[in-house]
Parts: sequence; C-alpha cells; structure tokens
Amino acid sequence: MEEEKTRMPLLGEKAPDFEAKTTHGTLRLGDFKGSWLVLFSHPGDFTPVCTTEFMAFAEKFDEFQKRNTHLLGLSVDSQSSHLAWVKNIEEKSGIKIPFPVIADGSREVAMKYGMLHPGQSKTETVRAVFIIDPESVIRLILYYPPAIGRNIDEILRCIDALQTADKHHVATPANWRKGDKVVVPAPIDQESLEERLKEGYECMDWYLCKKEVED
Repeated sequence: MEEEKTRMPLLGEKAPDFEAKTTHGTLRLGDFKGSWLVLFSHPGDFTPVCTTEFMAFAEKFDEFQKRNTHLLGLSVDSQSSHLAWVKNIEEKSGIKIPFPVIADGSREVAMKYGMLHPGQSKTETVRAVFIIDPESVIRLILYYPPAIGRNIDEILRCIDALQTADKHHVATPANWRKGDKVVVPAPIDQESLEERLKEGYECMDWYLCKKEVED
C-alpha cells in the first residue's frame, strides 16, 4: 500500500470521484448528484459489530429516504463476499439490506477517502462516515475504531442539522434535535447587533440568540 499518497479529505472539499463495483451494479459518485449521500466503510463482512450496523442502517433506511439521502457501504471484501453476507443477514434476521455495498478490493476508493488507518489495521477499513451534499461536497466526517459500533440516530441527527442549517442559514446548538430552537448567526457589525436585539429572539446575551424555524 502506498501510504504516502493517501490524503485525508477535508470538510468543504469536493468528494473524491469514483467508479466502483457494488452489490447493485457499477456506481459512480455522479449517480448521487442532487441528493445527499452517506458513504460509510466497515472493517469486514461476516463480523459481529459490522453485522449489527448493517441491520441498524437497514432498519432506518426509510428515514434516510425521507431526507433525500442515499446510503452506500464499502469494505475491501470481494463482491461475492458482500452478496453472501447480505443474503445471510436476511436469512438469519429477516432484515433485507436495501442499499449497495462497494467491493473495494483494490482499496482505490478507501485510499481516496482516507478510510485506511494503519494504526488500527494494515488491511481493513475503519468505520468512516462521510456525509456528502447534493453538490458532491463533503459536509461531515466521522471516524470510529473497529471495536465501536456507530449510532445511526446520530448520523440522522447530523443530516437534519446540516439540512436545517442550509435551509434557514442558521447553526444548531449542542445536543440539537429536529424541532428544537436553532442558533441565530452572530452579528457582523454594530447595526446587525442592534437589530437582532429587536427581533424577539431568546437570547442569553447579544452573541448567543436562538429562534424557532419551520421544518
């Protein structure tokens, strides 16, 4: 593996382009243009924590669809391994995996997205999550070590926060959930500072004000 050529992608950058073989056929990043995408990697098929994650993602699949968001998994396992694993999950649990999974045996996509962390494993991808917006821009990145399963509700919360912030030009406070009050952007000059104090916001002080927004 040519580790010196690996570069971790950054927030606000265009997501690295790819064309990859998946359990739903060949897919490209451009196929998701116009919608949100959660691209996530897992260490390996037929492993316990990864299996619980795939089941959890599948159980929340409709919630992602409501948010105009696609799911796309990835590991360095083969196409045949992916197909056998998702079939096994369905047979043993009754849960059908409705989203595609990239078979990245060449590690090409994993390298582009910085999913290989040698300090964790020389061969497997870590549990990376990339939330990519409809313009193919990376908006949020999460990394989990192999031993820690992801919280799918937190990923949904992040999508809600990003979409709310974009729609209303606001920010979201700590522990925010959809329906909670949002943070009004800080004033940029004396005039906007004085104006915000007349808006009837819920303010702790001039620099921290909240308001309600429509979904």
